[in-house]
Amino acid sequence: MRKAVIDLGTNTFNLLIADVLDERFEIVHSEKEGVALGMGGINQNIIASEAYLRGINTLMHFKEKCDHFNVEEIKGIGTSALRDASNAQDFIDEVLKVCGIQIEIVTGLREAKLIYEGVKWSYRFIEPAVIMDIGGGSTEFVFADRNGIYDMISLNIGVSRIYQHFPCSDPLTAANIKDIEEWLEEKSDGFFDGKEEHILIGASGSFETFYELIHNEPFPEKIKAVEISVDYLFECLDEIIASTQSERDLNEWIIPIRKKMAPIAAVKTRWVLNKLNIKKVYISPCSLKEGALA
Repeated sequence: MRKAVIDLGTNTFNLLIADVLDERFEIVHSEKEGVALGMGGINQNIIASEAYLRGINTLMHFKEKCDHFNVEEIKGIGTSALRDASNAQDFIDEVLKVCGIQIEIVTGLREAKLIYEGVKWSYRFIEPAVIMDIGGGSTEFVFADRNGIYDMISLNIGVSRIYQHFPCSDPLTAANIKDIEEWLEEKSDGFFDGKEEHILIGASGSFETFYELIHNEPFPEKIKAVEISVDYLFECLDEIIASTQSERDLNEWIIPIRKKMAPIAAVKTRWVLNKLNIKKVYISPCSLKEGALA
């Protein structure tokens, strides 16, 4: 069956069209669009008017793609920005009217479960590991081993929330970094205390950008998680944190939607690596949208 999944993220809308078979899927088409749905309103629990319009226009384009590829079923999944927005139902109703696409808003824990199901397409869990999915509105952490999930959480510590909450300098100052890390500690409310995992699996998104910055080449197209050096990752994160906006604007390996918020994603990732004493890092090309295919 040919299916399409649209992940309506706070920063990015992702379209995945695939032929789904018994135990695998074959990608027909995929694309992403930097919509910035949470910009201008996520911390006020509203979809701002300009973001609202960008979202509608992008979904109209995605519907045209689905029609072109003869998709039989489209599933739209709304995450953090829509979860919290007071005008989310207006957006959902207009999308259904204009595009004929039904959107399901999932809870944070449902989002985490779908991310886990997505990563499982690309990674075989043998030892205990933690999945991290850096979103614009929320960030999900899923602790799993060969027996499945044994802990998970969705925290409202997305990069767009942080970007719009803190008036940061360019580049970030030591005080900016300290403020963000203290805020992460407060918002995680002790969840990570006493936890120590040696394997982290970064779920697509920003982690693919980290890979491309380290290797100066596109992330591999195969549906398989790729190991990267922890030392190289720390070096990459430090460089992103120290970079200026103009430097990132000129960097071909950072996609436009991430150029503003990359240092915040890097601070958060470095904080998690240190917090959990991570020794190995894998990057999976799969996340929520692949999980929804299951």
